[in-house]
Order: sequence, then C-alpha cells, then structure tokens
Amino acid sequence: MSLVGSTTLARQEPLAATALLVAIVLGWVFLAWAVVNMSNPLAGLMMPTSPAWSATNVVAVFLMWSVMMMAMMLPSAVPIVLMFATLSRRNERIHEAWIFVAAYLIVWTAFSAAATAIQWGLQAIGLITPMMASQSVWLTAVLLLIAGAVQFTPLKGVCLRHCRSPIGFLLTEWRDGKADAFWMGIRHGILCLGCCWALMGLLFVAGVMNLAWIAALTAAVVVEKVHPAGVGLGKFLGVTLIVAGAVRIAALSVS
Repeated sequence: MSLVGSTTLARQEPLAATALLVAIVLGWVFLAWAVVNMSNPLAGLMMPTSPAWSATNVVAVFLMWSVMMMAMMLPSAVPIVLMFATLSRRNERIHEAWIFVAAYLIVWTAFSAAATAIQWGLQAIGLITPMMASQSVWLTAVLLLIAGAVQFTPLKGVCLRHCRSPIGFLLTEWRDGKADAFWMGIRHGILCLGCCWALMGLLFVAGVMNLAWIAALTAAVVVEKVHPAGVGLGKFLGVTLIVAGAVRIAALSVS
C-alpha cells in the first residue's frame, strides 16, 4: 500500500490513526528521554555497566527493547492496522482491530525478550558496551554482512511480499471473531519479524544512544514495506550493508 493510500485510510479511521500516532510518539519520547537523562536511575538500569546484571536490570533492559520495538515497528504496520480497522468497523467489530495490534506487538515483545538475552550475553563476553554499541570490528562486520545477505534470501522475499500487500494478507487470512483477530495479528507479526530481524540486529552496531541510527533503521523498514520502490531499495540496502561489512573485514586484514 502506498503512502497516499495510508493517508486516505487515516482520514477514514481517525481514532485508530490517532491511537497509533500517540503510541509511536510516546515510544520515541521514551527513547529520547533515556538518551538525554542517562544519569536517571531508570535509564541507568537500562544500561547496566557490569555484565553481572541484576533481575531489575533484566526487566529494565527488556522494557527498553519492548518500547523500542513498538516505536520502530508500528510505523510500518500503520497501513494494515488502518485497513483492519476499516473492515472491523464495517462488520461492527472495531474492538478486534485492537486485538490484532496487541497480538502483533506480542511477537515483537517476544523478540525483545530474545534480544535482551543476546545483549546480556554479548556484554558478558565484552563485545558490546553498556549502551549496546559494538566494540568489536568483527561483530560489526558480521552483523552488517548477515543483514545484507538476508535482504536477498527467499524467506525475506516471501515475508516482504506479504507485508507489502496488507489487503492481500487480509483477504486470504480474514476471519470474524476475537480469536481469529488475535491469530491474524500473530501471523502478521511473524511475517514482519521474518522481514526485519536482521535489520534489528544492526541495533547492536551503534547502540541505543544513537537515535539517528535507530531512526535510520526505522525509515529503512518503512520504506521497504510501504514505498512503491521498496523492493529495489531493499536490495540496494543489502548491497550497501554487504560492502560495508566487507570493507571492515578488509581493513582488519590490512592492519
């Protein structure tokens, strides 16, 4: 669906569009607050300086990842959520749209739990800083190469095709009922995860204190899923990431 189509749906579904916008803005405000207020106790818990995390650190880092995923992934889900809201309203089941969104976010919350564990492990072996930024050229190179290579895999292509065609997904998956709305949200979340997991792994390159990097990854996801030329731009991104990873490995070899 194009950006123009999303704008039209937003006019038809002002409540859903407003709720999504508020959630996205709140997520980004939270991330910006953490960057500006690193001395705050909560922000400190989200960036443990020692690899020996406490239970509170685990919860705080998981919270940070969950909010970050909401802020990064909801923008690209706006077209399908608004379309789902339109269909639900016509069937007088508007509440099912919120069930769909909640299920979609459950998938990314599960990803956040896995990312928290990975972050803990990478920090324990000294590959990343407390602010989640890579301090290993090899880690950076591998993450770039993986993210670039994934852009050309058949799985990426299948998942992206579904994500770029929300109406096709809803036409084939649509069922009435709360349970079906939930499972549609889960399935779409899994497809979205299949598209974006490797790009989200690039968060370990620059860390959570680099809002520009987080915004760039978010923009890449949105463009790839929504822009008419998204598929081609995604391939270009893949080449760029592979070249960037190869350059880092070549620099190591020279040195």
